[in-house]
Amino acid sequence: MRGAKSAKWVAGAAIIALAATACGGGDGDDGGNAASKEKGKPAGYVSVDVGEPQKPLIPADTNEQLGSYVIQALFTQLLEFDHKGNIVYTNAESVKSDDNKTWTVKLKAGWKFHDGTPVTAASYVKAWNWYANIKNNQQNAFWFEDIKGYADVHPEKGDPKGTEMSGLKAVDDNTFTIELTKPVPYFEYKLGYYTFAPLPETFYKDPKAFGQAPVGNGPYIFEKWDHKKLIRVKANPDYQGPNKAKNKGILFKNYATVEAAYQDLLSGNLDMIRQVGPKDLPKYKQDLGDRTVDEPYAAVQSLVPAFYAKPFKDVDPKVIQGLSMGIDRDTITKTVLNGTREPATSFTPPGVAGNQHLDTDAFKFDPAQAKKLIKDGGGVPGNKVWIQYNADGGHKEWVTAVCESIRNSTGVDCIPDAKPDFQTDLEARDNDQVKGMYRGGWVADYPLNVNFMRELYSTTAEANNGRFSDKEVDAEFKKGDNAATLDESIKAYQEAEKLILKKMPAIPLWNYKINGGYGKSVDNVSIDFRGDYVMTDVTVK
Repeated sequence: MRGAKSAKWVAGAAIIALAATACGGGDGDDGGNAASKEKGKPAGYVSVDVGEPQKPLIPADTNEQLGSYVIQALFTQLLEFDHKGNIVYTNAESVKSDDNKTWTVKLKAGWKFHDGTPVTAASYVKAWNWYANIKNNQQNAFWFEDIKGYADVHPEKGDPKGTEMSGLKAVDDNTFTIELTKPVPYFEYKLGYYTFAPLPETFYKDPKAFGQAPVGNGPYIFEKWDHKKLIRVKANPDYQGPNKAKNKGILFKNYATVEAAYQDLLSGNLDMIRQVGPKDLPKYKQDLGDRTVDEPYAAVQSLVPAFYAKPFKDVDPKVIQGLSMGIDRDTITKTVLNGTREPATSFTPPGVAGNQHLDTDAFKFDPAQAKKLIKDGGGVPGNKVWIQYNADGGHKEWVTAVCESIRNSTGVDCIPDAKPDFQTDLEARDNDQVKGMYRGGWVADYPLNVNFMRELYSTTAEANNGRFSDKEVDAEFKKGDNAATLDESIKAYQEAEKLILKKMPAIPLWNYKINGGYGKSVDNVSIDFRGDYVMTDVTVK
């Protein structure tokens, strides 16, 4: 079995709209000034368009944006990050290490799960061992591979030798230690990913049932899940973290299209929309006025070749570089994307430590050089590529534009390959069913350049859905993983990025920006460095 997936795949941040698209708003809208009139929404609750999670609600089995919204409401891990990417301790009192290899975690005393049982050091140790065990088939098991004894519970082949990683030890109720196989200077940052959340004892009695009605330790308590309709959570009155809810609860509402969600926002039947879609983007600022949310965040849109598929099996990187140079990013971001994106200049976005401007022509539009590189690299088998995307995220227009650019500039036929929804798109990636490339939107789990390389292009990273594997790249990553200091690790990954540029495991397109908004009945709406709404801060007017 492969390692396991990490981080968050972005579902829909597709704020695309052709410049000539009809203005949004729809018939009978009132400029987004309708007060909330949602049926069935309890007083003091807020609502947001967040669709059906791909998996049951277990922290280590969630690695996409829809499920993560709910997981972060229900669970709290040791630490989080503020809007600038600085560490903020939540359930942890402290996380310390003298050598970057052995880490001591002290918990804040008195925390409880939603069922009233205490959150202890053992709650973390037992949960992490369960997450990492290969028999439990968790998507994010890969995140625990730095811990000593991971290979015993998650071998590359065969059954595990045991159920516990030797590197985890509970010292007392509020203290535990983590011993890594080698020093990892950025390990504390990894602990900010929600997959490191603890579990209550009730989980182990019936994990399947728990995934449908989870019991967490976070700012909200689970209430109900009407599949493909909504998930409802209520504020936890006993929560002791710094991010205590300022509202009484949340409705995560599922919509078939972003356009339908936007109409509900305008009519007062939805409080927040995460992303305005193609039809409405040209007019949404006029509709919403000062209730628009228009900010960059730490995420990159890319095209990821499936290296097992016919067009890219044993491909020369020159071919991928040529396809990259056949994409007119400047024109597409200015017209199709209405100026809401900045063309990528690296594999990492601004806003993460170690982001750098790569001095390369590989991301610049040059049809003549694109043709030459593709020819010199032996061409594309069948002279045809596909771009897979989820149709429910509003990506059709820009994928079509990218395909047209590749076709016109290189002569390689390019075909959009739409999947009906994000879940279907992810399943095709998981099961190695991508015909050519897929739309790879990736948002930061922690604000370091490491997260945009190790979790995507390492041979053992399951979020490496293109199945890219390169020994030189893996070796460069290990240099960064085992550097003496955090700064040296970041610098080592900057060097690794230069090697990645030569190997081309993906084609960066542009950096993300949220283009959403909110209605008249809520206030204090902001986003974190990941581009997620800070749901605990939202207040009801």
